[in-house]
Amino acid sequence: MSRIHSGRKGRAGSHRPYPSTKPEWVTVSAEEAVTQAVQLAKTGISAAQVGQSLRDSFGVPSARLLTGKRLGATLAENGVRPEIPDDLQALLKRVVHLQRHLETHPKDLANRRGLTLMESRIRRLARYYRQRRRIAENWRYSAAGAALQVE
Repeated sequence: MSRIHSGRKGRAGSHRPYPSTKPEWVTVSAEEAVTQAVQLAKTGISAAQVGQSLRDSFGVPSARLLTGKRLGATLAENGVRPEIPDDLQALLKRVVHLQRHLETHPKDLANRRGLTLMESRIRRLARYYRQRRRIAENWRYSAAGAALQVE
């Protein structure tokens, strides 16, 4: 695969093989992990942060190995899926940060181009999520709307 907005190839290399079964040293049951994940997600943190918290606090190396489903699917079943997916939310947060930077540094043309590329990435991702009904059909990106959604 290649990068979206560059002529370079992208990331390559070998990866650690992912285990297919739950390690025997994990003492947490699947039900306990799901309840902890739902409680953590209700506090407003992202699915990635929920997985990280499960790993660090409860010793769950992978919620997927424990429950048989991805953490996002498990949270969606329990009704705590965020209204905007995590990757789109992260891009919106980066755009808002870059907009604030460009307000104080208007001649930073390299970052202005980066902002344009990031906004096109958001539009492409939003189209994908609209097709899969993960965000509202009438959701559109706007700079002012991004600032409101992030804060």
